[in-house]
Amino acid sequence: MTDMTSLAPALKAALAKRGYESLTPVQQSILTDAPEDADLLVSAQTGSGKTVAFGLALAPTLLQGEDHLGRAGAPIALAIAPTRELALQVKEELTWLYQDAGATTASCVGGMDPRMERRTLDRGVHIVVGTPGRLRDHIERGALDLSEIRAVVLDEADEMLDMGFREDLEFILDAAPRERRTLMFSATVPKQIAELAKRFQKDAVRLSTINAREQHGDIDYIAHPVAPNERENALINVLRLHDSDKAIVFCSTREAVSRLTSRLANRGFSIVSLSGELSQEQRSSALAAIKDGRARVCVATDVAARGIDLPNLDLVIHADLPTGKSALLHRSGRTGRAGRKGTCVLMVPFPRRRQAERVLQFAGIRATWKGAPTADDIRAKDKERLLADPALSV
Repeated sequence: MTDMTSLAPALKAALAKRGYESLTPVQQSILTDAPEDADLLVSAQTGSGKTVAFGLALAPTLLQGEDHLGRAGAPIALAIAPTRELALQVKEELTWLYQDAGATTASCVGGMDPRMERRTLDRGVHIVVGTPGRLRDHIERGALDLSEIRAVVLDEADEMLDMGFREDLEFILDAAPRERRTLMFSATVPKQIAELAKRFQKDAVRLSTINAREQHGDIDYIAHPVAPNERENALINVLRLHDSDKAIVFCSTREAVSRLTSRLANRGFSIVSLSGELSQEQRSSALAAIKDGRARVCVATDVAARGIDLPNLDLVIHADLPTGKSALLHRSGRTGRAGRKGTCVLMVPFPRRRQAERVLQFAGIRATWKGAPTADDIRAKDKERLLADPALSV
């Protein structure tokens, strides 16, 4: 059992209510290796418990030795995430973690009514979580007061830079008080992140729980070479063969998502889709359906699925090949989270095999190359499942 004696009582109680008996490596590293007042640059892979980790890191700065936060006014902590889904997930996590400390949390994300957000901010909050564009808009309109901010967290900082948010991030960080803590969490630390850290952090402590050789070690990679005109049929066979409780299929465009969603729905799959054209309400509804089991397959674009956490997701399928190492690792990281095993399948058209091999090589991943499942494979698997049914062993 992890030693949590150094935690504030309110956080310790919150973790106990959630059934935490031990902490993940990044959470433990925050407790043992991070000075309470230091800026942090943390590398941790997706699904490693980063949100709770930075919640723990913020505690000394926000609570300042007290058991309970005072009355909410101007926010004292700001967390920035690349997408609305991730921002809403972060807010949800921080809400339960700081509930016993009396924290008031708020989200400011695109797709939501900005007037309601402004009214929430006017009533007073302790922690604000948002996306870069919406946060900047509230600051420029005078709705978000950063004068009392004690700490700023950039979650998935590398993703935010990849999505073109550098100018917004610099604006927000420049608007926050100089005497603050700045915590950056990033799966990778490319040159852009290093430059951002150098400009906005003070002697940041560097923490990493990523072992390059073990990255995505809980994921089995399979590559299926297929004829381009047989790709969708092969993908259906992959879904049938694995028969996962939850699966996500990545496509490169909204049009591909729409086409594949229709095709799979016609074949009887319980399915939802995520793409940029959907409203926030539609996206939230789709995520809820896949989380509670009403749907078993989610078809999505990279941007729409960036940062989402689908518990117990067993299967990731790349219907369209990822554009590079970052996209491959981001997509694949939806499975194999928090110690669970997962499977990642790449559908590789014959003419693009060399491209797929290069992406895998750059990512340091070894995949098993084999032909796509056939009808005979599906029948054999169905027979195996039938014989393994507990009803037959009574």
